[in-house]
Amino acid sequence: FQESLKKVVEVGFDTTSSKFIEALRTVQRVSKKAIEEKVQVYKRLGFAVDDVWELFKKWPYSLSLSEKNISNSMETFLGLGFSRDEFTMMVKSQPQCIGYSSEMVKKKTEFLVKKMNWPLKAVVSTPAVLGYSLEKRTIPRCNVIKALMAKGLLGSELPPMSTVLAIKNEAFLDRYVRKHHDKELVADLMAIFTAKTSKKQIKDSEQ
Repeated sequence: FQESLKKVVEVGFDTTSSKFIEALRTVQRVSKKAIEEKVQVYKRLGFAVDDVWELFKKWPYSLSLSEKNISNSMETFLGLGFSRDEFTMMVKSQPQCIGYSSEMVKKKTEFLVKKMNWPLKAVVSTPAVLGYSLEKRTIPRCNVIKALMAKGLLGSELPPMSTVLAIKNEAFLDRYVRKHHDKELVADLMAIFTAKTSKKQIKDSEQ
C-alpha cells in the first residue's frame, strides 16, 4: 500500500480528490509489471512516458485498460479517418476517448460528420463531444441548429461544433434560441430542443 501511495502522490494527485482514490485503487489492482507493459503499449502508439502519466492523472482508469482495448481504440479512430497524430491529440485532451466502445465512437463521429457535415478536425478540436449523449444533448441541439439554418438564420455555414455542443444548456439556449425577437420562433425552437429524441432519430443517426 505504501508503495502504491507513493507512486500516486509522485504523479501529482491532489490527495483530497476522488481521482486520488481512483488512482490508488488502480495502482493497487494492477501490478507494477503490468503498468510498465501498459506504458510500453502507449509508447508504441505514439505517446511519450510523460504523456502516459498525464493521461493517468486525468483519467486513472487509462492504466487498467487491456492492450487489446487500447489498440482497438486506435484502430477504430484510424478507421474513421483520423490520423495517428489526431488520435493521440484527442486522447491527451480527453483520455476517456480511449475507453469508449467502438460502436459509440463510430455512431457519434458519423452523426457529427455525415449528418451534420462538421469536419473531422472539429471532433479533434473538441473530443469531449464523443462523451456526450446523442439522445439527450447532441441530437436536440443539432435539431435546433438545422431548424435555424433551414430558416436562413445562421447563414450558410455551420457554427463551430464547440459553440453548439461544448457549452452548457443555458448558454446554448441564450445563444441560439432566446435571443430571437420572434416569440413564435422561440417557442418552436424550444419545442425542438425539449422534444424527446425518438428511437427513429437515433436509428437514423447510425445510417
